[in-house]
Amino acid sequence: MRVSTQNSKLFEENPIDRFIPVTKLKYYFAVDTLYVGRKLGLLLFPFLHRDWQVQYQQDTPVAPRFDINAPDLYIPVMAFITYILVAGLALGTQNRFSPDLLGLQASSALAWLIVEVLAVLLSLYLVTVNTDLTTIDLVAFSGYKYVGMIVGLVAGLLFGKTGYFLLLSWCCLSIFVFMIRTLRLKILSEAAAEGVPVRGAKNQLRMYLTMAVAGLQPVFMYWLTFHLVR
Repeated sequence: MRVSTQNSKLFEENPIDRFIPVTKLKYYFAVDTLYVGRKLGLLLFPFLHRDWQVQYQQDTPVAPRFDINAPDLYIPVMAFITYILVAGLALGTQNRFSPDLLGLQASSALAWLIVEVLAVLLSLYLVTVNTDLTTIDLVAFSGYKYVGMIVGLVAGLLFGKTGYFLLLSWCCLSIFVFMIRTLRLKILSEAAAEGVPVRGAKNQLRMYLTMAVAGLQPVFMYWLTFHLVR
């Protein structure tokens, strides 16, 4: 009887969830207009934010629309699409637009995002970091860089290279601070929970990893936009 009951439960599960975590993805898209506005402000002005702790309810993180510190996929996805559109506009103003070139721009940005996430996952494994960071979390955090890239490109379209470098520099600094303050709670806090000495070698590796992930964001932001501004 127990075996038949377990089998019936398996058949009752959504078969799509076996291949695509639809239920988990719903959490990352549970946003509203207020959250999006506040999150964009946080990404551009993280220096004004004080409490970076993610809120939990019964050991489960609350939905993003109730917690500005929670990662979401809505902003990264929309920012990625907007970045491609703005890139197409920039290419058009320079008489360089073509569907093939725009497709190359999109595929290149997506490929670098995948490489970045895989590299971070491998680094977490090698450093043996026990964290609740998921692959989807890393995609979300890595996708926030597109917001700053859009700001830099729009500034370049309106004010030329001077505006591009000024605004992109600000956005690079902002995303670096955002990533440091966000990831240190996910990576370094685990070290404290495990009783690792603050100045221990393992904890230093965690700190270097956090800084490396944060430092990658400005590099990709410049690499994926500098050729679009003339």
